[in-house]
Amino acid sequence: MDKVRLGMIGSQFAAHLHLNNYSRMRGSKLEVVAIASKTEGSAQATARKFDIPSVYTDYRHILERKDVDAVDLCVPTHLHEEMIVEGAKAGKHVICEKPLTGYFGEDVGGEDIGLRVARQRMLEGALASCSRARRAIQNHGVQFCYAENWVYAPSLAKIKRIVNVSGGTILDIRAEESHSGSHAAYSRQWKTSGGGSLMRLGSHPIGAVLHLKHFEGMIRDGRPIRPKSVTGEVGQHTRIPSFQRESRKWLVDSWEDVEDWSAVIITFEDTSKATVFASDGVLGGIRNTMQVYLSNAVSYANINPNDTVQVYAPDPEVLRDEYIAEKIATKAGWNFASPNEDWMSGYPQELEDFIESILQGKDPVSGFDLAEATINVIYSAYLSAEKGQRVQL
Repeated sequence: MDKVRLGMIGSQFAAHLHLNNYSRMRGSKLEVVAIASKTEGSAQATARKFDIPSVYTDYRHILERKDVDAVDLCVPTHLHEEMIVEGAKAGKHVICEKPLTGYFGEDVGGEDIGLRVARQRMLEGALASCSRARRAIQNHGVQFCYAENWVYAPSLAKIKRIVNVSGGTILDIRAEESHSGSHAAYSRQWKTSGGGSLMRLGSHPIGAVLHLKHFEGMIRDGRPIRPKSVTGEVGQHTRIPSFQRESRKWLVDSWEDVEDWSAVIITFEDTSKATVFASDGVLGGIRNTMQVYLSNAVSYANINPNDTVQVYAPDPEVLRDEYIAEKIATKAGWNFASPNEDWMSGYPQELEDFIESILQGKDPVSGFDLAEATINVIYSAYLSAEKGQRVQL
C-alpha cells in the first residue's frame, strides 16, 4: 500500500478537526475518498470544504467500496461499536474517536438511563461492548487506532523523555480536562454519550495517565504498570439551587441524566497514584493539564492554556474574528492565544502515526488496549461513586 484511501464517517466538529489535520498528508500518504453522515446537508458542506469527491447518508456505502482501506469514526459514542464491528467485517482499518464505547441502555430502553440503571450493570455492559469490538478487530485482521490525542501532545512526549532519562519513579500524577460544557446535543443523555463529564472529558487525562504508567513500567522492567483500583466521585453542580436561580448562565446547564463534575483516584500496581478531574463547570476556556511528580523530578504539561502567546484587548471587538482559543467566553482582557492549538493538543502527530501504522502494518502508539483500559477505569469509577467505596479492577 503506497497510500491510505480513507472514508470519513461523521461531518461535525470532530470530523472537521481530523480533516484539518490530515491536510498535510493528503496526496502523499493519504486520500480522503468519501464522507458519510445522516445529515446530508452537513455532509455536502464538509465535502465541499475539504474537497471530498463522494458523499453518502449511509456509512455502509463506504464499507462497500473496494477503494476504501480505512474508516475514521467521528460520530457519537453510542454508534462506535456497531461501526467498528461492521468496518472490521468489511476489512477496513478503523480509526475511532474517544471514548471507545460504553453502556447506553440497550437492554433497558427508555430515558433517564443514568438515573435508574445500576453501575455494576453498566460496567459489565461496557466491558462486554469492548470485548465484541476487540473480537471483530482480531478476527478480521485489521488495524485499530484509538484517537487519544493527549498521548501525542508535545508536552506529554517531553514528559515521557524526562521519565526515561531521569530514571525516577512516578509517585503522583494530577491531571484535568475541564471547560464550560459541550454544545453537542448527544452529550446531554446517557443513552447517546455513555456518561457525562467523566466519560466525555475524563477519558483524555485518564488515557494519558494510563499510558504514562504503562510507558514507565516498560522502560524500567519490560512490563506495564497497570491500574489496580479506582475511587470515584461525581456531581451535578448545575443543579445547585442557587445556580439554577441565576438569571444568566455562563455554563451549559441542560444536562439530563449525566454528571457535570467528576474526580477519580487511580491506584496502580506499584501503589503510585493518579488523580483526575473532569468538569463541565469551568470558565476561561479549555483546561488540559497534567502534573507529574517523580522521585527525582517534577514536570508540568500545560496543553491548554499555555503561555506561548498572551494577548490583551480592552474590548473584544479589537480582535474581531481572530481565533484565540477554544471555549473562551470573551476576547476582552488577557487571554492565552495558542499559535497552533491543534499541534499543542497532538492532533497532527496522532493522525500521522495512525496513517503510518496502517501503511507499515505496525501497532499505533494509541491502540485498543489503551481504549479498553480507559473504559474499565471510567465505569469502575462510576461504580465506586455509587457504592461510596474503592473498586478493584
